[in-house]
Amino acid sequence: MVRDWTAGAGLRIAELGGVPVGASVILNTHPEHVPPTDRLETYLLFLVSDRTRSGLDIGAQFVRQAAAKARTACSEVLRVDCWAEAHDLVTWYERRGFIRSDTFTIRDDSHGQVFEMPL
Repeated sequence: MVRDWTAGAGLRIAELGGVPVGASVILNTHPEHVPPTDRLETYLLFLVSDRTRSGLDIGAQFVRQAAAKARTACSEVLRVDCWAEAHDLVTWYERRGFIRSDTFTIRDDSHGQVFEMPL
């Protein structure tokens, strides 16, 4: 999976002083585990940032980049997902303008929350 990300055009790496502090992957379609939408979408598939750099807005910068890329691609919506039980992360996405939309279940015990940001 990571090999595919590095081969595509959607991988973004954030660096601070030459040290990686975050990464994201942006796709033009949803992953298999997420219900489809009937709108043209861009999907923020992966987002991670160095927690020791909390407060530097690294994750929010990735969200802004993904939204800009989605607008350039004429997408109607930017979507992302996370584990539904990660309440702080759910709140984090909502504070950045995402709205809860679909949910999904993996292996009958892991629940995910899908978010949409209208563009």
